[in-house]
Amino acid sequence: MWFKNIRAYRLTTPFDLSAEQLGEQLAQRAFEPCAKSQALSLGWVPPLGEEAGELAHAASGRLLIKLKREEKLLPSTVVREQVEEKVAHIEHEQARKVYRKERLTLKDEIIQDCLPRAFSRSSAVFAYIDTRSNWVFVDAASAARAEELLNLLRECIGSFPVVLPQVNNAPSATMTGWLAHQNLPDDFVLGEECELRELGEEGGVVRCRGVDLLSEEVETHLNAGKQVARLAMQWEDRVKLVLAEDLCLRRLKFSEELMKENDEIPEADNAARLDADFALMADAVTGLQERVIAIFGGEAE
Repeated sequence: MWFKNIRAYRLTTPFDLSAEQLGEQLAQRAFEPCAKSQALSLGWVPPLGEEAGELAHAASGRLLIKLKREEKLLPSTVVREQVEEKVAHIEHEQARKVYRKERLTLKDEIIQDCLPRAFSRSSAVFAYIDTRSNWVFVDAASAARAEELLNLLRECIGSFPVVLPQVNNAPSATMTGWLAHQNLPDDFVLGEECELRELGEEGGVVRCRGVDLLSEEVETHLNAGKQVARLAMQWEDRVKLVLAEDLCLRRLKFSEELMKENDEIPEADNAARLDADFALMADAVTGLQERVIAIFGGEAE
């Protein structure tokens, strides 16, 4: 239940569906396992587990949802080898050249033939809609996975207008200034990891881990013109994170003190424990997101 990454999106209009209404809409695309010839299946599952039943869980003005993803594992090398064997056979038997269009057709046929025998892999992505602060938080380090969830949500409810947050002060330049001048915001503590990049598409990348980020070595890279693309930090002794220039909050690690606040709930009551953990986590995430926006000069109009 404790999110590992945060990709935040700003709701441009208030979200007015209740948990029951949202659940009914999500039921249109409830998860179903891949059919024999299906390469990928996406669908909604109960975020608090099958025993809870509900596809949208409400807590303190927040709606928690969970997308399940199942895909067949079909190595490209296997497909490529079979295509080449088929092409060689055709060219030998029919004494003719097999061109690109026919190759693609053969590839599709081979994939369809192999899919029923392929292994499958499942994963899940959590997200919640904070209807009070008009934020949507997706637990995904990959932008593609986050957009996959949002797109399916749009399909189910018809419209879901969200935008990536824009801030007044460029994150990369701001984080570079923090390191160069050693002046982080008071409620943040510097970690021991960063990623530095040269300007331009062909610029080099330097990744530092387990080092003093205020050392001469890092300072030398900054003086050479490199900019901070990612920076490890800790916020208020509550959350450790790696802050990225695209405002993605990566590798979240909540403090033990925060995570133990619900220890009095019996482990056997799994649904109650998940619900309580979600409330704790959501309060911390929403507060952290608002603070991240503030340290970059607030949201741009």
